Amino acid sequence: MDIKQDHLIIVDIEASCWLGQPPPGEQNEIIEIGVCLLALDTGAISQQASILVKPTRSKISAFCTELTTLTQELVDTGIHFYEACDRLRADYDSPQRIWASWGNYDKNMFISQCASFGVEYPFSPQHINLKKVFNKVYKQRAPGMTSALDLLNLPLTGTHHRGGDDAYNIAVISGEMLKLRGNTIFGVK
Repeated sequence: MDIKQDHLIIVDIEASCWLGQPPPGEQNEIIEIGVCLLALDTGAISQQASILVKPTRSKISAFCTELTTLTQELVDTGIHFYEACDRLRADYDSPQRIWASWGNYDKNMFISQCASFGVEYPFSPQHINLKKVFNKVYKQRAPGMTSALDLLNLPLTGTHHRGGDDAYNIAVISGEMLKLRGNTIFGVK
């Protein structure tokens, strides 16, 4: 299968979380998928979205709400995980495009949750760890997305730890790397 090299799909997820271990019978699961496209020729950002995912194996803790602003009532209005994966395929052509995230957590969560829920993996096998790319381009370690924004003197747009906003901010950082090094920094021609 040929992978389209016109856009990167930038993804940032939020997952159910607790201060410490999950309660008995609960597990981390994706509760929000932030996504947008980054045009590899112009650096334009488009199709920014926040897909709320209704959890089926966990409840939203007070800690999770404090971190993400997501409440149980809000995520209960979301769609099922398999529907979110279908939406990624339909709206972003995700199996045919390179996708990227800040670190490997998002990729590992998708792999794990798809296996656990019996849902077809929605992405191409080509994933870029943008944190590693950033470290290579700027020759300094950025532990988190907000640190990378600070190093580039860029403002944080929106609310940190909300998937749609974080995906957009990661796309902004990626656009800066694209301007500096061209799209070959992402392994495309």
